[in-house]
Amino acid sequence: MLPPLRIVRHGLRRTTEALAAELARPGGATPAWNELEWRLATAVAVAHGVSPLLCGCCAWENLPWRRFLESQREHVELRHRRIDALLQRIDADARAAGLALVPLKGAALHALGIYAPGERPMADIDLLVREDDAAAAIELLLQLGYVESFAQWKHRVFKPATGQPFAGLGEHRDTPVNIELHTRIRERLPVAPVDISARVHPRQPQPGLNPYPSHGALMSHLLLHAAGNMCGRSLRLLHLHDIALLAARLSAGDWNVLWDGDAEPPWWALPPLRLAARHYPEAIPAAVLARLERDCPLLLRTISRRQSLTRVSCSELWLHAFAGIEWSRSVHEAGRYLRNRVSPPQEALEERADMARTQLWLQGQDWVTSPHRRRVLTWLTRPVPRMDILYVVRAALEPLAPKKSKKLTLVISR
Repeated sequence: MLPPLRIVRHGLRRTTEALAAELARPGGATPAWNELEWRLATAVAVAHGVSPLLCGCCAWENLPWRRFLESQREHVELRHRRIDALLQRIDADARAAGLALVPLKGAALHALGIYAPGERPMADIDLLVREDDAAAAIELLLQLGYVESFAQWKHRVFKPATGQPFAGLGEHRDTPVNIELHTRIRERLPVAPVDISARVHPRQPQPGLNPYPSHGALMSHLLLHAAGNMCGRSLRLLHLHDIALLAARLSAGDWNVLWDGDAEPPWWALPPLRLAARHYPEAIPAAVLARLERDCPLLLRTISRRQSLTRVSCSELWLHAFAGIEWSRSVHEAGRYLRNRVSPPQEALEERADMARTQLWLQGQDWVTSPHRRRVLTWLTRPVPRMDILYVVRAALEPLAPKKSKKLTLVISR
């Protein structure tokens, strides 16, 4: 029998905040953690995508911890070589086809030299293409040996025709490299879409891989992506680190890109920037925060003052029935959100089915395939752990389980 989830929850919160502090300001004393907490720290480092970064800055004296970080750094570097080779091939094929693509987020940060190979893991490759060129981009991916896995409102996901995902803890060099194809850059916050595609598409696209139009456009995308994850309680420490490192390169003009064009003010940028500034206080200009405060709705602005990384990330063990409702900007939006939670639209049901079919951490989980009414009743009667972090916790704690045990069991307790 593994520890009660109330103990796991406390350990996740403690280790999450400690790792965030160490990544932002390396050199802290080695924590006085027990074996359970050290293993939970490995789960948190994996879930937040910061294991290889910690390898380069964290000098905590715990041998299993150090070996784990070094192994993760090696796997990420080897996998980066595969990703880089794949991007070069996509670039060549796109040039030959006269097709313009934009590599997004992690690939763009690497291209700018913000990260060295092995420092930042990339779960997949994100590519942006104009709607009119989507069919040509899909054909290019099919010729590369990819097949479509599923489609949702944000993107279409392609996976290699061969290869299986790695079922262990953390990054692995042989994990297949999926590709997410986007025609727009947008997030639902929580039900109304925010679209910044016009800022991200290149102004004069050239065949092959194109950079973002500016550092400010890249920052806009990172902030909107982080906002979407905060709204869904899925933020990662890596997102804040990306924002902080890029912020160091931004000029006043780059920050002004957030307000460029005819789009509505970037009210959604305040919560992720505030949280980034809490951990990286010297990275975010106070003038930018002050300007964003005027754009952000009162409720969200108030709540974001006290949000912690744990609270808005996968480190928050319990599911929240109405997570993200504070991002609603009107009573009407809040009402739509509540209706969708009580009676999900067909699109949401199909998306859940696709996730249950394609995501390793959801395989065999009755909760995911249960009728929605049953899930709602469960939310109202007892705490329900998140499947994503629970999968990683199980992998991290497996060595603590009795050797005869075939299946890990966690006790749910407040």
